[in-house]
Amino acid sequence: MSAAAGVTVRVPAKVNVQLAVGAARPDGFHDLANVFLAVGLYDEVTATPADGLRITCEGPDSDQVPLDRTNLAARAAALLAARHGLEPAVHLHIAKRIPVAGGMAGGSADGAGALLACDALWGLGTPREELLAICAELGSDVPFSLVGEAALGTGRGELLTPVAAGRFHWVFAVAEGGLSTPAVFREFDRLTAGQDVPAPEASPALLAALASGDPDALAGELSNGLQAAALSLRPELAATLAAGTEAGALAALVSGSGPTTAFLVRDEESALKVAAALEASGTCRTTRTAPSPAPGATVLPA
Repeated sequence: MSAAAGVTVRVPAKVNVQLAVGAARPDGFHDLANVFLAVGLYDEVTATPADGLRITCEGPDSDQVPLDRTNLAARAAALLAARHGLEPAVHLHIAKRIPVAGGMAGGSADGAGALLACDALWGLGTPREELLAICAELGSDVPFSLVGEAALGTGRGELLTPVAAGRFHWVFAVAEGGLSTPAVFREFDRLTAGQDVPAPEASPALLAALASGDPDALAGELSNGLQAAALSLRPELAATLAAGTEAGALAALVSGSGPTTAFLVRDEESALKVAAALEASGTCRTTRTAPSPAPGATVLPA
């Protein structure tokens, strides 16, 4: 053990500023052009030595987080331990701030955070490329949770290419309840049945706007190919999107597979105003504000 007292890793949420979705592949996945942007809203995962693998969680909606081996944090610890011939004897405590089942990769963030925390706790020094391979095995969004900042994800989202991003400000409206990502993709397949679904490609205009740091330019380029499916399953989200736009957001979209909705605003002052209006509208349960981009999974000083 190199850090017997414990290791804490901070890991960010994400918003998809472009999510282009292709038709279902034979393996059931979909090819994506997924422009990820990490935002300054974080979970923290603390790994400490234990007799066996144990998960605990605190924070908003922590009662919805599975505390067994289906949790991505537990799966990450088990995979890393198996690769090095170890028993996953670790207590993973998750301090949760990212909305649960909200389309902001909270579970994926916890998986990446646990992987990095256990690697440091056990003194393994696993090469970065191997950590990314384990992340990809855990899920499509997990590699981005490790690297953060801004990136284009291709394949099913796990093949990452860094992209440039200026600074932007966001408001996130947290809905009642969650949405299952597989259910949203199934609804996408239903809505597009019989249609010619084009191969997904990153938008050059979107990438240029993201790099520019100009919120007005970015506002005109945001897109989410899963939004129609999310709205089909949760029609009430349309009222949330409208409330944020009426309050002065430059653009509004469903975050990933939802049901969290994301609002691009001009600055921090605007973020506070839009967040207050959304909460007053009664169309969401709560809000969060955050800047972007944000660093990926980071070991915090002891």
